[in-house]
Amino acid sequence: MTTAKAAPSPEERTYTESDLVPILETLFSWRDGDFRRRVPYAPPGILSEVRLLLNEVADRREHLANELTRVRREVVKEGRFGERLTPGPGVGAWAESVESVNMLIDALVSPVSGAADVIDAVAKGDLSRRIDLDRSARGEVRRLGKAINGMVDQLALFNSEVTRVAREAGTEGRLGGSANLRGMSGSWRDLTEAVNTMSSRVAAQVRDIAVVTTAVAKGDLSRKVTVDAVGEMFELKNTVNTMVDQLSGFAEEVTRVAREVGTEGQLGGQAQVTGVSGVWKDLTDNVNFMANNLTSQVRSIATVATAVAQGNLSKKITVDAQGEILQLKDTLNTMVDQLSSFADEVTRVAREVGTEGKLGGRAEVKGVSGVWKDLTDNVNSMARNLTYQVRNIAQVTTAVANGDLTRKIDVDAQGEILELKSTMNTMVDQLSSFASEVTRVAREVGTEGQLGGQAQVRGVSGVWKDLTDNVNSMANNLTSQVRQIAAVSSAVAQGNLSKKITVDAQGEILQLKDTLNTMVDQLSSFADEVTRVAREVGTQGQLGGQARVQGVSGVWRDLTDNVNFMANNLTYQVRNIAEVTTAVANGDLTLKIDVDAQGEILALKTTINRMVDQLSSFASEVTRVAREVGSEGRLGGQARVEGVEGTWKRLTESVNELAGNLTTQVRAIATVTSGVARGDLTRSIAVEAQGELAELKDNINSMVANLRETTQANQEQDWLKSNLARISRLMQGHRDLFEVAKLTMSELTPLVSARYGAFYAVDPESERELLLIGGYGVRPDRGPRARFAFGEGIVGQAAAEGRHIVLDDVPPKFITIDSGLSQSTPAQIVVLPILFENRVLGVLELASFSPFGEVHLDFLTQLVENIGVTMNTIIANSRTEDLLTESQRLTRELQERSDELQRQQEELRRSNAELEDKAALLAKQNRAIEIQNFQIEQARRTLEERAEQLAVSSRYKNEFLANMSHELRTPLNSLLVLAKLLTENAEGNLTAQQVEFARTIHGAGSALLQLINDMLDLSKVEAGRMDIHPTQVSLPKIIDLLEAAFAPLAADKGLAFAVEIDPDVPQELRADEQRLQQVLRNLLSNAVKFTPKGEVKLRVVPASPDVDFDDDSLHITHDLLAFQVIDTGIGIAPDKREVIFEAFRQADGTTSRKYGGTGLGLSICRSIARLLGGEIHVESELGQGSTFTLYLPATYTGPLPVSAAEGARNSGQQVVTASIEEPATIPEPPGLPLDMPLPELVEAPVETSQWQGDDPLSDAKILIVDDDIRNVFALTSVLERHGATVVYAENGREGIEQLERNEDVALVLMDIMMPEMDGWATTSAIRRMPQFADLPIIALTAKVMRGDREKSIASGASDYVPKPVDVDRLLERLRGWLSRGRTSDSPAEGS
Repeated sequence: MTTAKAAPSPEERTYTESDLVPILETLFSWRDGDFRRRVPYAPPGILSEVRLLLNEVADRREHLANELTRVRREVVKEGRFGERLTPGPGVGAWAESVESVNMLIDALVSPVSGAADVIDAVAKGDLSRRIDLDRSARGEVRRLGKAINGMVDQLALFNSEVTRVAREAGTEGRLGGSANLRGMSGSWRDLTEAVNTMSSRVAAQVRDIAVVTTAVAKGDLSRKVTVDAVGEMFELKNTVNTMVDQLSGFAEEVTRVAREVGTEGQLGGQAQVTGVSGVWKDLTDNVNFMANNLTSQVRSIATVATAVAQGNLSKKITVDAQGEILQLKDTLNTMVDQLSSFADEVTRVAREVGTEGKLGGRAEVKGVSGVWKDLTDNVNSMARNLTYQVRNIAQVTTAVANGDLTRKIDVDAQGEILELKSTMNTMVDQLSSFASEVTRVAREVGTEGQLGGQAQVRGVSGVWKDLTDNVNSMANNLTSQVRQIAAVSSAVAQGNLSKKITVDAQGEILQLKDTLNTMVDQLSSFADEVTRVAREVGTQGQLGGQARVQGVSGVWRDLTDNVNFMANNLTYQVRNIAEVTTAVANGDLTLKIDVDAQGEILALKTTINRMVDQLSSFASEVTRVAREVGSEGRLGGQARVEGVEGTWKRLTESVNELAGNLTTQVRAIATVTSGVARGDLTRSIAVEAQGELAELKDNINSMVANLRETTQANQEQDWLKSNLARISRLMQGHRDLFEVAKLTMSELTPLVSARYGAFYAVDPESERELLLIGGYGVRPDRGPRARFAFGEGIVGQAAAEGRHIVLDDVPPKFITIDSGLSQSTPAQIVVLPILFENRVLGVLELASFSPFGEVHLDFLTQLVENIGVTMNTIIANSRTEDLLTESQRLTRELQERSDELQRQQEELRRSNAELEDKAALLAKQNRAIEIQNFQIEQARRTLEERAEQLAVSSRYKNEFLANMSHELRTPLNSLLVLAKLLTENAEGNLTAQQVEFARTIHGAGSALLQLINDMLDLSKVEAGRMDIHPTQVSLPKIIDLLEAAFAPLAADKGLAFAVEIDPDVPQELRADEQRLQQVLRNLLSNAVKFTPKGEVKLRVVPASPDVDFDDDSLHITHDLLAFQVIDTGIGIAPDKREVIFEAFRQADGTTSRKYGGTGLGLSICRSIARLLGGEIHVESELGQGSTFTLYLPATYTGPLPVSAAEGARNSGQQVVTASIEEPATIPEPPGLPLDMPLPELVEAPVETSQWQGDDPLSDAKILIVDDDIRNVFALTSVLERHGATVVYAENGREGIEQLERNEDVALVLMDIMMPEMDGWATTSAIRRMPQFADLPIIALTAKVMRGDREKSIASGASDYVPKPVDVDRLLERLRGWLSRGRTSDSPAEGS
């Protein structure tokens, strides 16, 4: 046994290894991070002191670890940033460690606390707070401070601008203001623009409404509100337009009624205004009432006037009337009374004189004056004269009547009475013959009133005849005059003032004619003036007009004055009403109607004044509520307008409802946002809302839900990553699978809330069986099954399928979990295979009383990968140890055999003595052979020197080609990418010619890239380093790709393009898809290029057995296929058919050649064809066309050997060979189309439809690590156009620093050739960082030489893309990797 001795001392002690084992085990535990372990015991002496010292060190380390755990819990879980580590008992480095950690926490917490204070102040509406950035602030802390201060500045600017606009619009009444957008961007700019849009729309709406109401106030009812509006503004617009329509209808009806009554004289009309209510209905009813009253009054007056005109003086005006109409009524009734009294007296006198024969009578008419008194006096004078005359005439006539014709009339008389006297006297003399006729005529005219009568005296002549004719002529004249006077009087009585008396008259009849005509003129003048005033007031709206009737007096002057007085009163009243309503329309509610008024005008005055009071009260209340809500920020205010009803009451209630809804909504939003600011993500806005507030509510609720989900997801991911890292660290360094299983079960099972577990590993003696090597919570008598075969049971099935299995609803007694008090059946069992590179190393089984959470299942899925790596390492180490043991055993056996050989050599020595003679004989021969060997050695060394020189030259050439490729591809990358972006013209700011220029640049760059690829392929061919990667290839897919690529090219040249596939051709080949496509593409490209007209055809058929192959092995190949490219082009001369397969040679190599190209394509194709195990043959006729045929076996069997002829052709070149490799296992991004080629493969059609719904590039953060700023600019332009956020670094070290600062980077684009730290070293360093173990890294390099892809994958790259990149292919690869990243972040399906 090995022993350890202490240093010599007076009390020297000896310790055994068993005494040191507890210390060693404790140190192992400490190394693995378990500081709870202590050295349990130690023998007395110095080892005991060492034990105490070690335990004291462990106590201090455990105290530090506990303090770190406590502070982490307080800071992370509880959010208490004031917690710090409590110093332990140690000094020196222990105290410095605690102080350093506390200082680190202070440095981290201080900016966060400052940010929290500023954000809390912002949440409370205080935008004056800022984060103080002193000179010590650096890096992310300074960036955080600047970002938050910038945010607060934006908020303050936004707040001040919006407050100004609200104050101008809501308080100062200045519409059209807009918030200044200077310095704003993003959401603040959008929000400010939204406020400006709202302000401009409100200004336009209010101004349009003001224009319409002003027009209404000015009597213009043709205007309407036409501005676009929604919500309450839309309702107000409709209300104002409805009001204008109702006013217009009311005005049209009132105008019609006024025109019918005042202009057309049609009484009885009524205003018909439909759909009105309130004041407008009352006003319509009042107009109709006025029209009814006026109709009744005028018709009553007309009835009385008509009766008077017809001689009926028994009627009077009895209709109710007031004002001037009452005066007119009284005047007419008085006139009728006087006319009736006058008529009675005249009738009495006429009756006494004419009927009763009582002469001397006098008309006694009391109370008359003026014309009526004069007329009465004239009647009396006429009666008196007539009495004298008639009495005298009567005496004569009586005598005549008595037959006494001797009597003569001797009374004084004049005029016609005198003539009558003479006539009568003459008549008396001659009356006997015609007395009867004259008596008759006199009776008809004088008594019966029958005008037109004629005396018919027969048998008279001379004077009597003349007298008879004169009597008849007088009767005719009197008839004409009286009848015309009666016609004019009737016309006047009927309102027709256009007629006049035109009959000839003389004497009193002439005076009567002139009097009546003058009366008609005055009546016409009066009617014209009254009509003019009525038209100006009633129709034209011109107030202040006065009737001017010249030369009138009496009743006509009084009537004119009354009309003018009425017009003046109406003018003052209407103008005062108009002044007040205009002030109301202009927003001035201080004016009221103060003019004196009566009747309906008084009622209108009172109504308008009450309306102004209610409007003033409503405006003050609405202004107060708007000021409290919009300026002072006091929600909950309500407008209180007393005594209003109808529209004003509804409008007040609408304003209060608006304020109430806004209060409820804003307070609900404030409550939730305050809760979010305090970290409370459990609340949501539940208040009802519509329109933009509903969108705001939904956005805030969505934001809170997203924050809640993100916070929970981050916590779960932190738990998952930290525990993955912890358990991975615990497993490091272990060399025993049983220890790993024990450690895994003890740490893992309680961590995922499991209560039962079993750990199975693959039996090293049988690769298809699993052995139990660890457990948790198992019972010895009822433990888990110790062995499973693959496919046996759930454990074996999980191992066979290589995927995890979850058992839900576990039946009773299926398995039980026991404790000291009880036993129970688990709720869920999960079985996970442990894989390493798709090889099953073990199975992990866990059971729990409750279903495993999604994060637990994700954790287990990722953990088994780490366990697989650890198990593989342990197995590999174990195998290494076994091999070492076996090597040692073999060494011993070798030694034994060596000893045996030595014994045999002794025996040989004896035999050698016998052979010495023979050796002497051979010596001479050996010397000759040595001379030859020396010469051979010299030749060999010469060859080696030349080979080394060739190798150096080849290496220099390869390095030159690689560097030239890199230097050419690097600028080509940015050139092609930017040209591609320009051809897309996404912003539409390029002309068609500029887009065509960009397309030409892209095409030229692509041609240059093809030339570089051909040069590299040629160098590979010459160096014999072209690799072949045979895989299963779908022949229809290749044909479809070729047809899709070349059919459009052929169509552009006017060529027909056809594809024919023989039915006997297999659907799948085993070949290198990339190289096969390269050959066929080159042949098809040449066919299209050298065919000016006609057709290009691709045929795939089984090869004909009578083909003359260069290699005889093809004759015995059964599955040989022929890929024929047939064209009708220019053809090839017979002497040029071999030249075209030489490098840099063409059929026409002159300087005046018609077709361009380098002449590399066919040379490379022939070499690739032989590497693929086939040959290329050509048949052509000059001017008729060519047929290039690629013969290829359906199953790849290896390259063809170089024939003598081929060797002659390749003289001076290295022999072409192929290294046959299976395709490297490169992780393929999920979600890409199946025909998406691997890096360096031929481009396939890109299918973008699957990303149109939800582009993974949107909002993804991508890191570009590249030292060429041109490439960074080009790639950034592409990615930002698709919504990605780009950060970049110029070398590997900066790239790692950027990753540490931006842990939310979703993908890395890594250049390979960079200064300081290249892409491979950077990728390896990133992969050693646990948090970026699964981060997709795509290698980008312009140095596309042999082994670059494999070296990139080996360094940890996820994918490999050569430069210059194809934009569409790169975007699809990025989407594929980003989509896989999102899928892996989400819960596993079915778990």
